[in-house]
Amino acid sequence: MAFYCDCRWNPARVNDMYDIDDPRATLPTATEASSVSNQNEGPWGLFSCIHFKQSEPFESDELSKRWYARGNNFVLCYAEMEQGAIFQRDMHPDEYVVIAVDRDAGFCIDCSSGCEDVPGFSIAFVPRGDSTMTATGTGRFIFLFTSASIDLASKAINSETYKTPNSRVAPFKPWPQPHSPAKLHWYNMDVADEPGRFGRIWRCSSFMVNLIVESGPRNIEKVSPHHHDDFEQASLLLEGTMTHHMRWPWTSNMRHWLPDQHLDCESPSLNVIPPPAIHTSNATSSNGTLLFDIFCPPRVDFSLKPGWVLNANDYPMPQKTEKADI
Repeated sequence: MAFYCDCRWNPARVNDMYDIDDPRATLPTATEASSVSNQNEGPWGLFSCIHFKQSEPFESDELSKRWYARGNNFVLCYAEMEQGAIFQRDMHPDEYVVIAVDRDAGFCIDCSSGCEDVPGFSIAFVPRGDSTMTATGTGRFIFLFTSASIDLASKAINSETYKTPNSRVAPFKPWPQPHSPAKLHWYNMDVADEPGRFGRIWRCSSFMVNLIVESGPRNIEKVSPHHHDDFEQASLLLEGTMTHHMRWPWTSNMRHWLPDQHLDCESPSLNVIPPPAIHTSNATSSNGTLLFDIFCPPRVDFSLKPGWVLNANDYPMPQKTEKADI
């Protein structure tokens, strides 16, 4: 039995550089060709860097304010909600994600498996179909949807950037449904760090979410420049400050060359990094940072690492009859 892999890099083209102590230094390298054509040719796609509070919310009422942003395959909603605020989806086509950021602000989900309370500082995967989320405390909430939610994609601050899909990003393909597909799956994000494990990772059939908590500035002698051949990385910063660094590969056409970029980001902000940009980041806040890295669909290389995906027993990986070199 082999697993389907759609996240790969070509070490002959770009060397991914991880510090020897970084758990990602042990990631497998796939040898299959990328599923996206002309990946080594320019011009390169645009990135999105969004500071939510620098614009008015797209939606607001007495109990909530909601900002939307998107990538090629996903839509993100950053919401500030008071107790009693409601977010409703009717006939939703696939699983979506709700994150309660603050410890004293949970929510209730009424969906196909009934009504269930979820405490603050938790992540939940809501089954497709009708659902209603009600905030049971006042705080910040994150919603993640695939780009199949066309009504939400049109609300994004950066919707024009993705008016034409990025051809270097592999089209979204859902992963298998959970073993209990009609059930709400939720997990408390208070998880202790472990040696050899990278972040705190959960996945569903549509998303992988990695929570990274930093207590202070990152050691600039231990950064991790790397790239992705055919998928985006969305970095959602909710506390602290961070600098994102990006470098674009050279091609034979110098008109396609771009200068290095160093983006100073405050929270709350979203940075969507397209392939094949070489990127790394460093936390700059002395008070620590709270960061979510988001991938749509989930990453196979992270999923193959034993113990990295904290809810792996609930969500199977895709299977492929042909052998894949991983």
